[in-house]
Amino acid sequence: MRKPFEGLWNVIRFNWPFYVLSTALVISIILIRSYLNGPVKIAVDVLLFLVIFSTLLSLLVSWHVYDLSGFYKLDWLKDLRPRERDTIVNINAGFDETSHLLAHKFKNARIIVCDFYDPAKHTARSIKRAQKAYPPYPNTQRVSTDQMPLEDGSVDRIFTILSAHEIRDGNERNAFFKELRRTVSLGGQVIVVEHLRDTANFLGYNIGAFHFHSRAVWLNTFKAARLDVEREIKITPFLTAFFLSKHGTAT
Repeated sequence: MRKPFEGLWNVIRFNWPFYVLSTALVISIILIRSYLNGPVKIAVDVLLFLVIFSTLLSLLVSWHVYDLSGFYKLDWLKDLRPRERDTIVNINAGFDETSHLLAHKFKNARIIVCDFYDPAKHTARSIKRAQKAYPPYPNTQRVSTDQMPLEDGSVDRIFTILSAHEIRDGNERNAFFKELRRTVSLGGQVIVVEHLRDTANFLGYNIGAFHFHSRAVWLNTFKAARLDVEREIKITPFLTAFFLSKHGTAT
């Protein structure tokens, strides 16, 4: 069971430098505005409002997505019915909140957990903070994005939940998804969950949305890996799930 406000608290403590900077900016503006008058003071007041509003809005959106939406209850997977003894691979980027949830939901499946995080390539500092707070899932395998230690066609379901966007280089991302295609079985699925660089996430996260990839980038990545989109759903207005299959095998 997740604790109340756990998602929001994780966002704050893993990204605390941003919120310290925002707080410092607000304090600085408040101090400066006391020396101003007329149109300049009005402009500074508008700036102050925008900084406070955008910061609080991003926290509110995070609270909605990670605490209120039911995302971690995995209800968005209600139509997924794995067979007995299915093999499920869950791939994270140094921070894993979902493997124990998948293991609980799919009790009869074999769960393999992989972590592709390489600090030399994947430089988001929030990941290092998250690693200090959360230990890896038992028996997690360290893997490379271009070489998964899995046999061809040996996996029934592959999940990348809020992890693949950490692969910033397009060529590396293409190679990663080609590896997923190689390892997933005919009739199997690759399930990708991500924030998109779209209107909703720009409204919610402001410049933070630049950390996400656009829908067009994801579709081009899937096409390059010869993966077809079977379904695309909105878990919330801010989270999208793509259900992929090998090209030409979608049902």
